[in-house]
Amino acid sequence: GSCWHRCCPGRNNACWAPGTGRARCYCDSYCERTGDCCEDYRTTCRRAAVGCAVGPWGPWSGCSSPCGIGSKARSRQVTVPPRHGGEPCPDLKQRRGCLGEHPTCRTAK
Repeated sequence: GSCWHRCCPGRNNACWAPGTGRARCYCDSYCERTGDCCEDYRTTCRRAAVGCAVGPWGPWSGCSSPCGIGSKARSRQVTVPPRHGGEPCPDLKQRRGCLGEHPTCRTAK
């Protein structure tokens, strides 16, 4: 079967072509996981694939707890979304622990 003019992102059971015999072959990006891609899937569809691109990490937030154990967070934005079965986006948020040491913590004890 051929994916000529028929490439679909993600999992799409309607994105198929007649294969050998009565079998169907698929042209969605999920076919690489299931192993039922049409013969020309890689040359026809993967060429059009665009992987996700993200910007730089933003600054860490302040500690969520002014006194004691808390957490900080930071994020980044998608600059180019994935298309045509390209690489998915990596994590856009990160969190880490912190210890709040605001000057008022000492007097509050």
